Amino acid sequence: MRIALGLEYDGSAFCGWQSQPGGCGVQDHLEKALSTFADRPVSVLAAGRTDTGVHATAQVVHFDTDAQRDDNSWVRGPNSYLDPRVRVLWARPVPDEFHARFSARSRTYYYLLLDDPVAPAALNARMGWFHKPLDVAAMSATMGMFLGEHDFSAFRDAQCQAKSPVKVMHEARIERRGNMIVFTFRASAFLHHMVRNLVGSLVYVGAGRFDAEALAKVFASLDRRNAAPTFAPDGLYLAAIEYDPAFALPAFRPFPLFPS
Repeated sequence: MRIALGLEYDGSAFCGWQSQPGGCGVQDHLEKALSTFADRPVSVLAAGRTDTGVHATAQVVHFDTDAQRDDNSWVRGPNSYLDPRVRVLWARPVPDEFHARFSARSRTYYYLLLDDPVAPAALNARMGWFHKPLDVAAMSATMGMFLGEHDFSAFRDAQCQAKSPVKVMHEARIERRGNMIVFTFRASAFLHHMVRNLVGSLVYVGAGRFDAEALAKVFASLDRRNAAPTFAPDGLYLAAIEYDPAFALPAFRPFPLFPS
């Protein structure tokens, strides 16, 4: 049978999602825990590959197995073997046509940023930081240019393996929540480092180093060299994956770092 799992993890503890020869990926830890619990090898496929230092509160994976376990056991069992910085939140049998990556309609990322002279301590590695106050209104005014279907080559890492740089951005917005600036991006899919590159260039806008016209020229150039440096991974979270409601996947718990 095919099983889907919902995951949450602290990316600062791992070298990204994808399995690595040294076993430092979140995938390595999860597959080891699942294989131990199922008493047979288990391989998983994920909705998205997060980079080193990037967190997830709503990762989705699937795997095929002939091990017979109830849904709750697929949560409690692997969690008893996992590093406490990775947790299975829910498990659900799904039809064979479900695929964690290819069935996903959209993915949502949040980037949390503190703009303050002093870097965060309690939330170190869980929040990005810029040393001066940023103009949120100026940044927000530029977000409309990213909506819709576009070539995002200007914000694509040189090592990106995506077949096409064209993606559909469904939502792009910035807001201040308490002492945080929250960037929200929801798209059909994302290129390697795309969100962090967008955040870097938007921070340039907020700091007065780019204006809206300059950012539009960067976007239209399709040239990564024209954009700002890639921003740190610390504040980036994979926060939602959208699927057809017919799959009836459980909801994830609310994002933990937003002020009420």
